[in-house]
Amino acid sequence: MTKRKQLPVALTIAGSDSGGGAGIQADLKTFAALGVHGASAIACLTAQNPKRVLAIEPCSPKMLRQQIEAVFAELKPAAAKTGMLFTAENISVVANFFQNSKLQTKNLKLVLDPVMISTSGARLLEPAAEKILKEKLLPLAALVTPNLDEAEILAGQKILAPEDLRSAAREIHSRFGCAVLVKGGHLKNCRVALDVFFDGETELLLSAPFVKGISTHGTGCTYSAAIGAALALGHDLPHAVEIGKNFITAAIANSYRVGKHFALGQISAVTIKNSVTAGGKTARRSSCSAAGCSCGS
Repeated sequence: MTKRKQLPVALTIAGSDSGGGAGIQADLKTFAALGVHGASAIACLTAQNPKRVLAIEPCSPKMLRQQIEAVFAELKPAAAKTGMLFTAENISVVANFFQNSKLQTKNLKLVLDPVMISTSGARLLEPAAEKILKEKLLPLAALVTPNLDEAEILAGQKILAPEDLRSAAREIHSRFGCAVLVKGGHLKNCRVALDVFFDGETELLLSAPFVKGISTHGTGCTYSAAIGAALALGHDLPHAVEIGKNFITAAIANSYRVGKHFALGQISAVTIKNSVTAGGKTARRSSCSAAGCSCGS
């Protein structure tokens, strides 16, 4: 009899992208590429393509809860990530589920991509939902992965230089108690894509060269999904973040054309083995380090 391979399960709770470039679709491609079985709970539908979002319609709170319960009843995810939740009601559904100790989710690692503002500046979270996100969901996360605009909101400060990434990460950790990955890929006048991870003890400065001539969307979804997949495979959080950084760098480099646009090449990008050596660079520092960081490092 053939012995079947046992795969760990990762769950994405996010929005559906009808264009296939971001959201649930990007997450599931990433899980598959990294050797993890992907389960999903759709929090909202979007009518979108690589150029713009035309409409957003949230899933009912009851249906969202039932999707999550259905997955946990039989598949027992080792890690989960959230993406676009959009409404206060659906954020509350997710927070209430993971707060319930009877559901045996205590050891599960939750990666929270806050999806408050897109990299193009579009608002993707109802204003009333922001308070619920901060008060109920962020304290439950193992990691939050804000982009620059989101990090400014969560930290309550402007981010204009590489050193600001470090101070914002520390402020977010202080406010919410979770580890933080501040993504600085859109930081102006920076020669590399620089991100900062901080968990209260370990600080990582993760840099990778920009891939010229490619414009994609879904990078934040893919990055956080790759970290979730690595956690499901048993890697600790700092190493999972390194794997995620190298995976997204490789996915951008392996982008392909679809119509007049680019799409991330998750499936052809890497495996776990290759993703750790995809051309990025990591500097580790302890939490007491006072050294500065430089875009050119």
